Amino acid sequence: MTCTSCEHHVSVALENIGAKCIEVDFHRGEAVFELLNDVGVETAKNAIAEVKYQPGEVEVEDVQSQVEVDLGCEDDYDYIIIGSGGAAFSSAIEAVGYGAKVAMIERGTVGGTCVNVGCVPSKTLLRAGEINHLAKSNPFIGLHTSASDVDLGSLIKQKNELVTDLRNSKYVDLIEDYGFELIKGEAKFVDEKTVEVNGMKLSAKRFLIATGASPAVPNIPGLDEVDYLTSTTLLELKKVPKRLTVIGSGYIGMELGQLFHNLGSEVTLMQRSPRLLKEYDPEVSEAITQALIEQGVNLVTGASFERMEQDGDIKKVYVEVNGEKRTIEADQLLVATGRTPNTEHLNLQAVGVEVGSRGEIITDDYSKTTNSRIYAAGDVTLGPQFVYVAAYQGGIAAGNAIGGLSKKLNLEVVPGVMFTAPAIATVGLTEQQAKEKGYEVKTSVLPLDAVPRALVNRETTGVFKLVADAKTLKILGAHIVAENAGDVIYAATFAVKFGLTIEDLRETLAPYLTMSEGLKLAALTFDKDVSKLSCCAG
Repeated sequence: MTCTSCEHHVSVALENIGAKCIEVDFHRGEAVFELLNDVGVETAKNAIAEVKYQPGEVEVEDVQSQVEVDLGCEDDYDYIIIGSGGAAFSSAIEAVGYGAKVAMIERGTVGGTCVNVGCVPSKTLLRAGEINHLAKSNPFIGLHTSASDVDLGSLIKQKNELVTDLRNSKYVDLIEDYGFELIKGEAKFVDEKTVEVNGMKLSAKRFLIATGASPAVPNIPGLDEVDYLTSTTLLELKKVPKRLTVIGSGYIGMELGQLFHNLGSEVTLMQRSPRLLKEYDPEVSEAITQALIEQGVNLVTGASFERMEQDGDIKKVYVEVNGEKRTIEADQLLVATGRTPNTEHLNLQAVGVEVGSRGEIITDDYSKTTNSRIYAAGDVTLGPQFVYVAAYQGGIAAGNAIGGLSKKLNLEVVPGVMFTAPAIATVGLTEQQAKEKGYEVKTSVLPLDAVPRALVNRETTGVFKLVADAKTLKILGAHIVAENAGDVIYAATFAVKFGLTIEDLRETLAPYLTMSEGLKLAALTFDKDVSKLSCCAG
């Protein structure tokens, strides 16, 4: 068998001889079914052979008692989804479109990470921080605020109201609109067709695990005795701390660190790596490092964490940097060192679902786990940690699990945005990744002070970088550090996805005094000095 059409032909052949509970999987090259007493295995093998498929080895189990009790082999649901975030809802909506009976199991708050404790609350607070920072730094306003001046309680209240509204309109209300069932409780697999929730056993033909991830906690001596914060609990503070230390300088650490810097905290970002965002192009790391230093954020890189302790309300971090021992004190400590998949309580070993070294569920190109009945999507797989990727994976999983499709995931071109100031946005390959894939690489690096919009904004710390195939001149990657970089990257995503060339970008008109003009200027920079061109020339 090589496709879903093969699955259909084999299923029909088995139905014609009276087989029940038929499950055919071309990926695994197997068919599982039950036969009535008067139908033998040879009859089944002949039926398969008659539709031009070669039956292999046969494994027979005694299922007579089951057949006598329930010849219909009906399950409670066609599709059970564990989790209720972006992947889960996308998958449920897709499955309902195929006429499936769907249940969703959620142990906590409906909506998952993004709307409740991730994207939505952090970005609305980031906006508040930006406004506060602009007010402080604008000489025409003459406003001077500190951490004690900001009414964080009111901001948190407004944030919670927005979160509630979006949770209801984008998640809770859709349950009734699409007609699937929500079951509150924690799910645990009993076998490959059954989960247990609140002491109740529920069966389904297919499952999706979309349980997301939670803040990871590093193994640092003394940390478990310190009142530290995570990205979830930080967003519930009612008072801006005078000093905030952040362990970890990835997108979570930088965004939240800069948020509280803009609200008036003295912020220190700490990490083990000697440079920020080491997986990004060096020009990106250099630009954001320069921006943070200019803004007054304290950076401690290349740190070896020795221990942590708490003295009253003060948190102390003992580190060694370049052979020098240092102690960093803070009123609040944020741990932002990545995410851990929520798989611990699912009893995955009972159903043969393999996990990786960090607890992530291993899936194939079709979102299927190592158990052909069970799929997984979203952060629980530790793929790109974006809600739009999770929703895409969830839709693919439903199409394959319920719709009978055989659609592969395509995550080769995934734009990513970090909502710092300036923002960081990337898509496609870095220069190093392109070289590792065997490309002969051609790059252009455009400093932000060459972009007229940045000059007008008087915010010129940043960069545009394009990576191209030197032979075909196709754009392989785009990397931007600039205000509104997240809006600009969508155009670059089209360029990478559809194989546009340097010349395509040069010949496309770009509106003057927009940040997106930087893409065209970066394309011109491959072989021209844009500082010697008049406005819009090229």
